Amino acid sequence: MSVDHVEELEGRGEGEAVTMAASALRTYAVAPGVRLNVRSGPGTGYALVRVLPEGARVTIFCQRPGTTVAGPYGTTNIWDNIDDGEYVSDAYVNTGSDGYVRPRCS
Repeated sequence: MSVDHVEELEGRGEGEAVTMAASALRTYAVAPGVRLNVRSGPGTGYALVRVLPEGARVTIFCQRPGTTVAGPYGTTNIWDNIDDGEYVSDAYVNTGSDGYVRPRCS
């Protein structure tokens, strides 16, 4: 972030900055009735970090290719990064698309 951009944000009200950040991201529903495994990387061979409860919604920060998985929303090798070091298979997330909906993870 450039210094000019920081100064520009500082001039705005605190509520405006939060609203701008929140509007850039959205949440997506996990398939109904599914307790979804969260992995440390984009594949089933990565360590299990935690399990999302039924009815969970996730924020997708970026996406990357990994292990191909079949689920309620098709068969795909796309993995969704939902937090730092946390990935879920896109086959279990209702994004409304068979392709990428967020930028590729770097």
